[in-house]
Amino acid sequence: MNRGKFIFSQLMSLIHPEEFNRCVERYKGNHRVRQFSCWHQFLCLSFGQLTHRESLRDIVVCLQAHNSKLYHLGLTKGVSRSTLADANEQRDWRIYADLAQALIQKARDLYAGTILEEVDLDNSIYALDSTTIDLCLEVLVGQIPQAQGCSEIAYAF
Repeated sequence: MNRGKFIFSQLMSLIHPEEFNRCVERYKGNHRVRQFSCWHQFLCLSFGQLTHRESLRDIVVCLQAHNSKLYHLGLTKGVSRSTLADANEQRDWRIYADLAQALIQKARDLYAGTILEEVDLDNSIYALDSTTIDLCLEVLVGQIPQAQGCSEIAYAF
């Protein structure tokens, strides 16, 4: 039986609530919001990112599967796909951009005086993704080795 905090909760506790609320207030993210706050949206999307969910429906289904653990993850209750989609559409993206900048500054402060200090984060940063794609062997007979059934693609964005 788990006696401590979930890892997800531990990760989210690294983000200071006042820092997040400053970003939300700057762009009035919680204006006219009754239940699904920016913080809950951030938790849902972070959960989806950290658990490799591929769509909003996938995030919602996974959260519903863990309904009894939502409180321990920091969520008060489940979320519907339409609510999450509406929040993504209506809320200002700059809230999360500002939060990212604050977290980058926090990382710079933590690694001041180390070799990582030489990394310049003011210039363009490219995220590389290498995704494995399952292929149908029947279609590719003779084109790939017999033991392989997948291909890998790398792209930058």
